[in-house]
Amino acid sequence: MTVITPRLTLERKLLGECDLIIALDEVGRGALAGPVAVGAAVMDAKGARRRVPEGLRDSKLVPERRRPDVAARAASWVQASAVGWATAAEIDEVGIMRALGLAASRAVEAVVAQGATVENTLVLLDGNHDYVSRVHPVPLRVRPVIKADRDCASVSAASVIAKVARDGLMAELHEDHRDYQWDRNKGYASPEHREAIRSFGLSPFHRSSWAIADAPTLF
Repeated sequence: MTVITPRLTLERKLLGECDLIIALDEVGRGALAGPVAVGAAVMDAKGARRRVPEGLRDSKLVPERRRPDVAARAASWVQASAVGWATAAEIDEVGIMRALGLAASRAVEAVVAQGATVENTLVLLDGNHDYVSRVHPVPLRVRPVIKADRDCASVSAASVIAKVARDGLMAELHEDHRDYQWDRNKGYASPEHREAIRSFGLSPFHRSSWAIADAPTLF
């Protein structure tokens, strides 16, 4: 399988039209337990001239043992980064798409708190649907791009930063909920995870509104 190395081609083009890019990517959308996370990575024209960190890829393409190192290099490469969260309870209350918007909006607010601005800024979002604008309290210019996590280095950075943060959180939650093996499956629907749900029921961190027991294997 050919692994595509993300580049800054689109970012450099877009930065001719705006002052700043806030790249976003989600992690945990299809999990049965735990929060959904959205990573944010800030890129300006000067940063877009810097070399892409070695090994940076969409987080799904980076071996798990290497992800923390790649995420650390990605975070030091971009101008600012953050992770926004929406809990399992929020997913149950408002649905996954609005929860993604909440997490994304919180990620944007977090990088704004670090000095980024949303004025003359483009939000570069992985996927084909803008789930951010309806939730964020101020207007945003959002550009969804299919496979941006694979092709756009700033979005790859957001992806791996969010993945490492969420995996770390699931490993922490595992300590008090060992039956579900979240240290291994990270809350996704592995056969062992589903069997544990059938045997022990749902934890407070499960998305109880979902048809969990009969969910297809996503991990």
